[in-house]
Amino acid sequence: MTPEVMPTMVFPYKTVYDEAWDEEWAADWKKITEIFEKIEELEQLFNSLYVSVLRELTQQKLILDLKKYAYSLSKVIIDKYRR
Repeated sequence: MTPEVMPTMVFPYKTVYDEAWDEEWAADWKKITEIFEKIEELEQLFNSLYVSVLRELTQQKLILDLKKYAYSLSKVIIDKYRR
């Protein structure tokens, strides 16, 4: 669609509430992505270690538990900001 043909929006402006909401959402989501990045860094560090099979399985379980927790946090954030 060209700009001349585009329909006008019902609310063509942002409110202060929307801007604050967007900033809160961005800050919360940034924290979630940082958590996932830290988990990936930890996983790479674990992969660089030479340990017994039992320790390796424990490390894998720890990574899986951390990922599960991070996914649950992301679901909480999504539910928090769902309109």
